[in-house]
Amino acid sequence: MASKFTANGAPATARTQLDPRPGPLVDPAADLSPEEVERYSRHLIIPEIGAIGQRRLKNAKVLVIGAGGLGSPALLYLAAAGVGTLGIVDDDDVDLSNLQRQIIHGVADVGRPKIESARDAIAALNPLVNVRLHNVRLDASNALDLFAGYDLILDGADNFATRYLVNDAAAILGKPYVWGSIFRFDGQVSVFWETHGPTYRDLYPEAPPAGSVPSCGEGGVFGMLCAAVGSLMVTEAVKLITGVGRSLLGRLALYDALGGTWREIKVARDPAAARITELTDYEAFCGITPTAEAGTEHTVTATQLATMLASRSAGLKDFHLVDVRESGEHEIVHIEGSVLIPQGRILAGEAWQELPQDAEIVFHCKAGTRSAAVLSAARAAGYERVSHLEGGILAWVRDVEPGKPVY
Repeated sequence: MASKFTANGAPATARTQLDPRPGPLVDPAADLSPEEVERYSRHLIIPEIGAIGQRRLKNAKVLVIGAGGLGSPALLYLAAAGVGTLGIVDDDDVDLSNLQRQIIHGVADVGRPKIESARDAIAALNPLVNVRLHNVRLDASNALDLFAGYDLILDGADNFATRYLVNDAAAILGKPYVWGSIFRFDGQVSVFWETHGPTYRDLYPEAPPAGSVPSCGEGGVFGMLCAAVGSLMVTEAVKLITGVGRSLLGRLALYDALGGTWREIKVARDPAAARITELTDYEAFCGITPTAEAGTEHTVTATQLATMLASRSAGLKDFHLVDVRESGEHEIVHIEGSVLIPQGRILAGEAWQELPQDAEIVFHCKAGTRSAAVLSAARAAGYERVSHLEGGILAWVRDVEPGKPVY
């Protein structure tokens, strides 16, 4: 299926014929110092890498999107391998729930910017690496400028809008990137390079409907999966930089941690797809631009909900509070008096009979995204007395029951 994007509204034109398979991505740096020879000696004695390959790594500039689950092992292994310059893009702070899988951070880093915590961990491992910090949220206004300063990008983003943005910015600049994703027990890794092979849009021409695919924060992730996927991403990066081996360009590696199996599928580029020439509004493309239906008219705050629940307990008000999260989330923390009906059952049309159309209903999830999607679906199905909890149960714990756990 071809990409829908065209440049400035012009008719879509087919992408050019594939160029020959590229060689090493980076030219070698000057000779290694005695310290570098000792540090990287186990690479130097591998014939396929050798001194020239290690010098290419020294000269390489790699940008890692996200210092989270995939960014953590990727940054550590890139630094250990001797990549000369590492850039980190992340605007988030470390929290306690990160430490189950984001091994570049520690307890002492909770509350710190992730990029600063990651920089310190890299320096402790390999002080020869130059680390550049980009404490920004990657978007269409800065992606091209950021990518221009690097040879290769590693995308460990956990949302579709950023993945399409990374793909398009890399394609416009002619740069390769390594992509990885994780969810629960499943991981995926591939290499995309518009000049030489398929892109992410060839694998996923259309974004899934907003709210249909839960994030790791909503659906969970097997912590050790991050190491398996992140290390394979670095393997692909080192192969691209040094020119050794066969990259995953044109192939998608799929890992099932629960079954302990890897499998592979081929990814072909669409010869009729339009060449990517400009960036766009990726939140709108992924259908996550806020709508009027999720606005203040159909929103209640945590304190308002607390008052409503108190009135309901006193027999002064009647309404249904519906938790649209998954059962595991509900077990960690829930609002007393809520009924669990997961979002998937509602959006699939399986649960409408459990929701009286003439009753007042308040939906809630973890942070408000899923409940907003359910609210929109309910209104489309003819429900009029519906609203959702602004900020989800995170806001409830913050404003009403601070003693309850968060996740």
